[in-house]
Amino acid sequence: MPEFTLGIEEEFQIIDPKTRDLSMRQHNIVDRGKTILADNVKAEMHQSVVEVATNICANIAEARKEVTHLRKVIAGLALEENLCIAAAGTHPFAMWQEQLITNHPRYEEIVNELQDAARSNLIFGLHVHIGIETREEAVQIMNSARYFLPHIFALSTNSPFWEGRNTGYHSFRTKVFDKFPRTGIPELFRSIAEYDNYIDLLVKTNCIDNGKKIWWDMRVHPFFSTVEFRVCDVPLRVDETIALAAVMQALIAKLHKLMKANLDFRTYSRALINENKWRAARYGINGKMIDFGKQQEVETRALIIELLAFVDDVVDGLGSRKEIDYIYEMLAKGTGADRQLAEYKKTNDLKKVVDYMISESNAGLF
Repeated sequence: MPEFTLGIEEEFQIIDPKTRDLSMRQHNIVDRGKTILADNVKAEMHQSVVEVATNICANIAEARKEVTHLRKVIAGLALEENLCIAAAGTHPFAMWQEQLITNHPRYEEIVNELQDAARSNLIFGLHVHIGIETREEAVQIMNSARYFLPHIFALSTNSPFWEGRNTGYHSFRTKVFDKFPRTGIPELFRSIAEYDNYIDLLVKTNCIDNGKKIWWDMRVHPFFSTVEFRVCDVPLRVDETIALAAVMQALIAKLHKLMKANLDFRTYSRALINENKWRAARYGINGKMIDFGKQQEVETRALIIELLAFVDDVVDGLGSRKEIDYIYEMLAKGTGADRQLAEYKKTNDLKKVVDYMISESNAGLF
């Protein structure tokens, strides 16, 4: 079995523990973080966001070690600034209109082009790269993997609040991001040549300056032989991040195994997959999605269990049995959105929800 290496990126909220609002003092944490973590930490577009990224990890155990270390370092640096970090797809009551944009040419360019769509993009995600031997294999595997994006996304839902309101969604982050161009479920591409020709056309016609401005829920990386999952809210706990990464890795490994055996998983249109993505955003793991083969609604939890059964034969080879099994605990305890909503129901106080987010995000770090 190929290695199917991992690279994991998490975006954190920087929070003032007194007001529980976002703090725009990201630069102190990033500047000091670079002395410890070098290029594994960077500023994001808003000054209340810090992003960390692992090195290339050979397996899920190595990924867990790096993700934990990165989160611990950033949390520790925040504490030294009398600040906290939290991992959730949105902040419960922060107002995007009050946020400052990081002084960087790339972000200034994005804001100039996208205006309030960019300024209001106050969201926090989880991105996971899975290494593939060739980009041709990557695009073929992406075609099949698209079907499972809503299943994985439902497990990650962790953004029920926006600007002081209970939105009714389990992931409102995706609704905020929908304002950007080139987002959502990717199209089906018959070859890497077709995929690259699409990107080249957008560059040639000044739609984008490079392929990294393709912000789909999943993409073949324009420069590396990886498939990148971008659909997820950043989860509260390290264990959840690692479990989701393990599922993504196992899915890619299983689809690769089928491809090498001249088999494949049936592909579906973007329009159909979007129906399931909307349901996942609205209800998380508590609703139903469509089984397109059976042409009927099925409990989302049941479809997620079917996904775990589908990848089961590659899990032990990847050494991720423990991490995959944690998905069952997530199904039992609820997603971050479920737990945020439960805290709000108990306290009727969004500041208490932020306290809960901070507690969960730092669990097991110190």
